[in-house]
Amino acid sequence: MSLTLVAPLTEAPAAALAPREQEALRHIAAGCTYVQTARSMGLSKHTVDAYLRRIRAKLGINTTAEMTRLAISLGL
Repeated sequence: MSLTLVAPLTEAPAAALAPREQEALRHIAAGCTYVQTARSMGLSKHTVDAYLRRIRAKLGINTTAEMTRLAISLGL
């Protein structure tokens, strides 16, 4: 069994995210649901879901916990 080490997060991930993706990430990390995030951003919950799927794909993360950790490390 091998262990995979995760590199510390830097400012690079923030640059990879569009401003609206960062905003959606900030809401989710704060504990908002997709519906609450959508209402706050004036979007549909499907658009929020699309933003979060793009964030996961761009940064290679899989869980909400990882997204929350990313948001905290980026100061979002």
